[in-house]
Amino acid sequence: MDSQHQTRISQTRDPSSTSIMLPFLSFILIAALVLVPSASPSLKNTMSVIHQVPEGHVGVYWRGGALLKTITEPGFHMKMPFLTQFEPVQVTLQTDEVTDIPCGTKGGVMITFGKIEVVNRLHKESVYETLLNYGVQYDKTWIYDKIHHEINQFCSSHSLQQIDEKMKDALQVDCTRYAPGIEIIGVRVTKPNIPENISHNYEQMEEERTKGLIAIEKQKVSEKEAETMKKMAISEAEKNANVSKILMEQKLLEKDSARKQEEIENAMYLAREKSLADADFYRVIREAEANRLKLTPEFLELKFIESIANNTKIFFGDKIPNMILDQRLLRNFLVEEVSRGETQKTKADI
Repeated sequence: MDSQHQTRISQTRDPSSTSIMLPFLSFILIAALVLVPSASPSLKNTMSVIHQVPEGHVGVYWRGGALLKTITEPGFHMKMPFLTQFEPVQVTLQTDEVTDIPCGTKGGVMITFGKIEVVNRLHKESVYETLLNYGVQYDKTWIYDKIHHEINQFCSSHSLQQIDEKMKDALQVDCTRYAPGIEIIGVRVTKPNIPENISHNYEQMEEERTKGLIAIEKQKVSEKEAETMKKMAISEAEKNANVSKILMEQKLLEKDSARKQEEIENAMYLAREKSLADADFYRVIREAEANRLKLTPEFLELKFIESIANNTKIFFGDKIPNMILDQRLLRNFLVEEVSRGETQKTKADI
C-alpha cells in the first residue's frame, strides 16, 4: 500500500520537475545560441554544444580542468556546454616561426637572428601524452624556448651552414627523449643581423679563411699529383722489371732447350758410334772365329797344294830344295798351333 502511494506521488511530481527543467534548458540553449557567435574562441569552445574539428586536427577535451582521454576525428561533434572545454590540436605538418633571437658570440659581440622556422608535426597517437605533460602550448616549451637556448649554444662555435642541421638534431634529440610525439622535420635559419664593423671584419676573416682553404686544397692537389706520379713511376718500374724477368726466363728456357737438344744429339751420336764400334768388333770377332775355323789340317793341306800348283817351277830329283821342306815344316807348325789353340779353348769353356 505504501509503495503504491509513493509511486503515485512520484508520478505526480515528475510532470512538475520536467516543466521546471524544460524552461531552464531552453534558456541555456538560447543563451548559447546568442552568446556563442560573439564570444571569444576559448569561451565559444566552452559554451558551445555542437563544435567542429577541422581537417588535419583532432579534438581534445577537458572537464573540470582534467584532460580527458577522448580524442575525436575531424567533423561535427557534441559536448556538454560549460562543463566540457574543447580545443582542436593540429596533427599535420606545421611551421613555427621564432623571431628576434639574440645571440652572444665568444668574442662578446651581440648578433640577432631575425627568424628561425621549425617545421614539425605532432603524431596523432601521442596527442594525449604530450598535452598531459606539456599542455596545448607544448611547442612553446620544446620549440620556441628550446630555440633560444640552442642558438646560444651553437652560434658562437659553428658556421651559418652548420646551424640548420645542428639545430634540427638538437631539437629532435630532446623531443625524442622527453616528448616522442613531436617530430622535427626541418629547421631554416635566416642570416643573422651583424653590426657593420663586425660584419666587415667577419667578411675579411671569411676571405682569409677561404684563401687558406684554397691553399690547403692546392696543397692536397699537389700531394695527390706527386703521389700519383710516384705510383705511376713505381708501376712503370714494376712493369719493366716484370718484362726483364720474363725476357730472362725466356732466354733461360731457350738455353735450357738448346742444352737438352745438344745432350740428345750427343747421346744419339754416342749411341751411333757405340753401335758402329760394336758392329766392327762383332765383325772382327766373327772373322777371327771364321779364320780359326778354317785353320784345319785339311784346309792348310789344300792351301799348300794350291800354292804348289800355282808355282811354275817344279823340282824333280832325289834332292828337294830346302824351301819346300821349310814350307812343309811351316804347315806342320801351323797345324800344331791350331790344335793347341782349340785345346786351350776347350779347357777354358770347361
